[in-house]
Amino acid sequence: QVQLVESGGGLVQPGGSLRLSCVASGSIFSRTAMAWYRQAPGNARGLVAFINSGGSTYYVDAGKGRFTISRDNAKSTVYLQLNNLVPEDTAVYYCNRWPTSYAYWGPGTQVTVSS
Repeated sequence: QVQLVESGGGLVQPGGSLRLSCVASGSIFSRTAMAWYRQAPGNARGLVAFINSGGSTYYVDAGKGRFTISRDNAKSTVYLQLNNLVPEDTAVYYCNRWPTSYAYWGPGTQVTVSS
């Protein structure tokens, strides 16, 4: 049974930064590509970035140049560094496997960007 626990969200002013963490248990983490997704109110959940088992990364346009995804296989943890945040980044952020997500989704972590 895979478990995903996200943390690190919060309220931040425009231009601020946050570092999100996701601990994954119950899987062979080091061999698994992982992704961050986000869901804003009224919107569908969508991809933010993913990182494969070799460390190669991909970002959707909204996060290019501002977000950085990374992983620590020894800790079964994937990170998402969010810089230069704007109000449009306000959403609940989730991690999951890429490209085929696990059926289980963690609780997510709320990121609110507001002055």
